[in-house]
Amino acid sequence: MFTKLPRWVEVGAFWLAAIAGAVNAIGLLGFRHQAVSHLTGTSTWLSLTLVGADLGESLHLFGVLLAFVLGAALSGVIIGDAVLRLGRRYSVALLIEAALLLAAMLALMRGSTSGHFLASAACGLQNGMVSTYSGAAIRTTHVSGLFTDLGTMLGARLRGHAMDRRKAVLYLLLIVGFILGGCVGALGFQQMQFAALAIPAAGAAALALLYWIYRYRSMAVGQAPPP
Repeated sequence: MFTKLPRWVEVGAFWLAAIAGAVNAIGLLGFRHQAVSHLTGTSTWLSLTLVGADLGESLHLFGVLLAFVLGAALSGVIIGDAVLRLGRRYSVALLIEAALLLAAMLALMRGSTSGHFLASAACGLQNGMVSTYSGAAIRTTHVSGLFTDLGTMLGARLRGHAMDRRKAVLYLLLIVGFILGGCVGALGFQQMQFAALAIPAAGAAALALLYWIYRYRSMAVGQAPPP
């Protein structure tokens, strides 16, 4: 049960989902209509290009997939595993994510498709940062699983089982954060084109700073372990 879920988990998850939503909206509008915060659509496009014998596009899409995996691998190197715990080096991972998004922005503004790989790596890094908390899946870069989890929770409630309302609230916050972030990304792209990637990059850097402050304040009162 999530009855003792700390507020920093909810705030951080909402913020991360908003960052991913913004990046994905910019990706759909500007990266040849490719989603970058998750790989389902990209994998399907890869299948289509393979059947169509479009070698160049297939290699590009494979590169996007590989970049996402490498970003997640980098998260594993920095953090260790995907179970959420205060005291881990999330601030380092977030700053690297911000740097990758800025690098993607600069590459895309110059017309280089390498920006697709950098943005995908940033999303893979974020997706690898947090996967579970108290046995519950926390997805910050895509929402299909969140809607599925909410549906199964509702079905269980209809069968007479208790619903973990705190977990349901967390999932709703993630969904709302992703959608609001998408709105910000879409509006930013309309006004700034690929320079709009500076918005989620700034969001990741700001969250890194806030996490660093919260972590060391908690350490000062003995609530968090040292790194």
